[in-house]
Amino acid sequence: MPSTSKLAKKEQYDSKLCGLLEEYEKCFIVVADNVGSKQFQDIRRGLREHSVVLMGKNTMMKRCIRLYCERTGNDSWANLLEALVGNVGLVFTKGDLSVVRDEIKKYVVGAPARVGLVAPKDVVVEARSTGLDPSQTSFFQALNIPTKINKGTIEITSTINLIKEGEKVGSSEATLLAKLGVRPFEYGLRVHQVFENGALYSPKVLDIKDDELLATVSTALTRIAAASLELDYPTAVSVPHSIIKGFKNVLAVSIATDYDFPLADKVKAYLADPSAFASAAPAAAEAAPAAEGKAADKEEAKEEEEEEEDEDMGFSLFD
Repeated sequence: MPSTSKLAKKEQYDSKLCGLLEEYEKCFIVVADNVGSKQFQDIRRGLREHSVVLMGKNTMMKRCIRLYCERTGNDSWANLLEALVGNVGLVFTKGDLSVVRDEIKKYVVGAPARVGLVAPKDVVVEARSTGLDPSQTSFFQALNIPTKINKGTIEITSTINLIKEGEKVGSSEATLLAKLGVRPFEYGLRVHQVFENGALYSPKVLDIKDDELLATVSTALTRIAAASLELDYPTAVSVPHSIIKGFKNVLAVSIATDYDFPLADKVKAYLADPSAFASAAPAAAEAAPAAEGKAADKEEAKEEEEEEEDEDMGFSLFD
């Protein structure tokens, strides 16, 4: 049987998690591998204004969420249960998801390659001067790295992919990187999935900009309209095109016959006397500069009258 203190801690944790589920509607599922306590403190402090970071055992979090859903009838949070696998935690937030994710990324720190660690990415050693003396060439020979002695130091002559993503770091690789002063890995809270209003989706969705989304929707609507018009199947996006096409057909019939309707009158008038419309446009264009010229002349005349009045006062200030 668990002790009284453990039961009290579990009840306190359950109360805290249920309170967050009640207050928030969205959160991040984050992976916390190799994140230190000091790093956690910085992350919590940076997100304190709009977000709450909650870690805990997966079994405890699942139990609390399951009981909350049963008690309240709110099954939207039940989708989190399958995502709580591995060393993960929850970041509840009321802020903009893209902004909060970028804020979490700020607290990524560099880390050395430790022996036995699974590499999260490829580690590439560029061609460079190492600054090491020739007595340490054994490290490079063990790793099949081509080198030469230049001005009393070891120089790497070509770029080498030292460690591949997913491989374990060996002792020779770790020692070499330490001697070169390279910290190839970065660790921090990594956003694994996003939960919003009952839906789980990839954080890559947050990278989609509004312009890209509008362009994609516009392309899809254009294709739907084209297919609808070709199949003579009316849809919301094809009806405007069908109406315009119908209007053009009715207008063509009206022009070819004596049938009149208000929208066709202007077209018929233009066809009867195009010169009237051609002369109206230049006249309107010329009228605008003429009006501007008259206004400018009036302004200049007003300024001249004011100057004359100042000159004809008949006395000076010293009379």
